[in-house]
Amino acid sequence: MKKQKQEAIYEYHLKPDAPGQMQFEIQSLQDLIQDHKEDMAKPHIHSFYQIIWFKSGNGKHFVDFNEYDVSENTIFFIAKNQVHAFDNFPGYEGFVIHFSEDFLVQKENDVDFFLKCSMFNNPYQIPSCCVGSGNEYKLDEYIVQMQTELKEHAKYGQEELLRLYLKAFLIQVQRRKYELEELNKGLAPFVVDEKRAQLIHFVNLIEENYTKGFPASKYAEMLFVSLRTLSNLTLQLLNKKPSEMIHERIVLEAKRLLLHSELNVNQVADKIGFEDSSYFIRYFKKYTNQSPTAFRKSFQ
Repeated sequence: MKKQKQEAIYEYHLKPDAPGQMQFEIQSLQDLIQDHKEDMAKPHIHSFYQIIWFKSGNGKHFVDFNEYDVSENTIFFIAKNQVHAFDNFPGYEGFVIHFSEDFLVQKENDVDFFLKCSMFNNPYQIPSCCVGSGNEYKLDEYIVQMQTELKEHAKYGQEELLRLYLKAFLIQVQRRKYELEELNKGLAPFVVDEKRAQLIHFVNLIEENYTKGFPASKYAEMLFVSLRTLSNLTLQLLNKKPSEMIHERIVLEAKRLLLHSELNVNQVADKIGFEDSSYFIRYFKKYTNQSPTAFRKSFQ
């Protein structure tokens, strides 16, 4: 994992000097903290996905302007381009798994797509899950299997086997999340039905295109549904209009850049697709009740 200083937010890349190598790594959390201790508490992004399993230690983890508790057996799912930061507690123990999107999703089947987009790229769920003491033994087994396989030095089928272990790990965590939801909220287990799959596709399309200024009708067209169908879907599942979701993603990126980069307001506007910085200022104020400059100063 290598850091690259950019004009905006610090970004880490996975094996940038060896793009042809398998884009998958697993290391102890202790080693990660030791290797990057000067930068861990600085907000940063990754061009890959990251699973952080805090097996022991108590503290805080920061993801996109929100502070989350870290306790024993808490697992965080950090998507690519998502801003996060560690606290300064040096005694965490656990594991960190790094992997590229292409490593996990090979044929975009339903399970792969769901794991990638629901667990890592879902702005409507908290980005963590506490698997609890006594439930971690299965996850430990997958960690051991992955570590063992990585020592085999590119044997036949290695990448596919690691991919299967990773998916199994994620599925076990997702099961635990369902159990907690059912226990704490009395909810029925989450079912990946056609509507939820379509919602995940919509969220993913926003992620890929939010800087292009597409209206909700364009996204409906890309999903091969009518705007009314898309509106009914988002209102039913999230109580939000499609346009609200688009605006929220644009504003989120603006906040990230305003808070974690040295770009001026004009440069931020340009980076997220606004040709007119004056319009960007009005847009930002409409959805946050603050000007971009006032938002930035409020965190200084």
